[in-house]
Amino acid sequence: MPVPFETLIPYGIMVAMFGATGAGLAAVKGLRNDGKKPRWNIDQWDRQSKMTNRTTSPLSPTSLTNTTVMDRDRRLTGSLRGQTDSPFAPAGFELNNPWRVCAEVAVPLSINGADP
Repeated sequence: MPVPFETLIPYGIMVAMFGATGAGLAAVKGLRNDGKKPRWNIDQWDRQSKMTNRTTSPLSPTSLTNTTVMDRDRRLTGSLRGQTDSPFAPAGFELNNPWRVCAEVAVPLSINGADP
């Protein structure tokens, strides 16, 4: 007994939408990673840049030192996934320090009780 083709149209639409959604998600993931494949099994060296502890204060040693490797790549190339093989840092990078200074720390302290 033949099946009318009108009954298969909704299934065709669903298959097309699943395909379009999968292609769209793959394209967005590729654009997010600069056209590279996503990172799998990130080792401890790369993972240390993701271990920021949001519960600690901004001045604690854990929050200041854990954003090193991937953040360094971002500061050098402008992208988290970008890497460079140049042995020389770009101009201005010697002053580009990842450590941030809060306003409370930057206030000059008085010496021997005298105001500055």
